[in-house]
Formats: sequence, structure tokens, C-alpha cells
Amino acid sequence: MDRVQSATPQHSAVPRGADRSAGPGPSDGGPGSRRAAAQRQQMRQDLATAAMELFASQGYEETTVDQIAAAAGVARRTFFRYFRSKEEAIFPDHDDTLVRVADLLASAEPEEHPLDVVCRGIKEVLRMYASTPAVSVARYQLIRQVPALREREIAVVARYERLFTRYLLGRFDTAEEIPPGWQRGGEDDSMLAEVSAAAVVAAHNHVLRRWLRAGGRGDVEAQLDHSFEVIRRTFWASAEPGARRRGALVAPGANVTGWEDGAASALSASPGGEVLITVARTDAPLDVVVDSIRAALSGAKQA
Repeated sequence: MDRVQSATPQHSAVPRGADRSAGPGPSDGGPGSRRAAAQRQQMRQDLATAAMELFASQGYEETTVDQIAAAAGVARRTFFRYFRSKEEAIFPDHDDTLVRVADLLASAEPEEHPLDVVCRGIKEVLRMYASTPAVSVARYQLIRQVPALREREIAVVARYERLFTRYLLGRFDTAEEIPPGWQRGGEDDSMLAEVSAAAVVAAHNHVLRRWLRAGGRGDVEAQLDHSFEVIRRTFWASAEPGARRRGALVAPGANVTGWEDGAASALSASPGGEVLITVARTDAPLDVVVDSIRAALSGAKQA
């Protein structure tokens, strides 16, 4: 497998005319920096396009970095300025998107519900795919055929999940009020942060793959918004007196209506509660999975 071991691509200058990539320019934020950033992004896209075309036409294992670089009109060393391996070239947008999502989390208003902030963050990832439906569908079909690319995709997804978990833990640490029986910074907060981050990412992946299997047709953002509502009802609703939804407070004696009235909150769960395990198919719609969990909970209570 063509791979280099450096942790970060090196961006040394390339003499003009050495190959088609001039390399990144100044980083002072001026016109030259923006132009260099645009050139860098274009080169990443060109290399990714060349890689996808070669993988599709002659096979992933049969394609080398030298062939990808030649197809993009650059030297081998230029390829390794932008990607560490040939499988990484299939995901050219995630580095920039991860930075954009991190900035979104950092700039969120303290009054905004943290789960809503995370949902806005993952929507940036969805929009990255939706901006080029044909490319995204082709990439999805290719990834399904090549285990190495599938493993790379899983690693990329994990980066977003870790980012969201850290953000939620940071918000929990600054919460002024916590539900009775919880300890700030304890295992409950850590569990809820990880579960919530995983749920948001899983919902995104489910909706995205369903959209990709449909050929990139349909209002994928509306489908994702629906999944967010299911997650909110399942994990974050609270009618317990005095229990705080992170970012919102339900006052004692308040009359809670709407979707909050019909869902039990993970926030109000008692530490001594029993564990319930359910089984669902991985391709089952999210609302079907949630319904099966609710049915199982209802049966456990009756028993």
C-alpha cells in the first residue's frame, strides 16, 4: 500500500514549473493566503477525482500513488503534500469540514441547547456531501466495494464523534444546575455526552446512506432534521420537576406539553435503574428502532 508515515502532510515550497502544484502560499490571511488556500483546495479535489476515476476503472489495489499523481498532472511528492495515503485521497473535504465544525462549536452561544449546537455541527458534514451529489454517490459505491476505504471512512467519522463528545462534556462542566443524584464531571455526564454524540452521528450516517442509496435524490436536510427530533425526544426531554435540560430548566410544577410530555429523559434516570437490552437491524429506520425501544421499556415496566 502506498503510504507515508508523517503525522501531518508537509507543505514545502515547489519551484514554479516543477509540476502543476505551486504549494500553499502565505498564511497571513491576506489575498495571497486566500488564493493559496483556494489553490490547495483545488489540488486536493483534482487528486481525489483522479484517484476515484482510477479506482473505478482499474481497481483500488491495482492503482498506485504514481498513477494518481500522473493523472492529476503532478509529481509523486506533490501527492504526499496533500494526502498521506491513497485511501485518504477519497476523503478530501473532511479536514476542512472538521475545522469548520470545531469553529461552529466554539462560537455557539451559551444559551443555545448544546444538543442543538451538535446537530448544527453534523449538518455541516451533511452539506459537504450534498453539495456534490454525483461525486458523493460514486464515492459511496466505491467505498462499499473496498474494505480499506470503509475502514478509513469509519476513522473519519470517529473524529466528529470525539469532537462532539468533548464539546458536550465542556458544556456539562459549566452547567450551573444538575439533576438530583448526578455529579458534575462524574460518570453520568460522561455517559450522556458519549451517547448523545454517538446518536447524532449515527442519525447523520443513517440518513446520509439512505440518501446515497437513493442516488442523492430527496431533501436530505429535512430527513436529518426529523432524525434530530427523534433524538431530542428520546435522550433530552424532561418533565421531571426541577430537572435541567442542558441549556434549559423545567421549573417544579411546570406543565410540560408537546413532545416532552411523552418521552422519558436520560437526564432523569436514577442510578439504580435496571439495564434493558434490545436488538434491531442496522438498516432499520431510526424511528422504528426508537419505537422498539419504547415497546421494550413498556413491557419491562409491566413485568
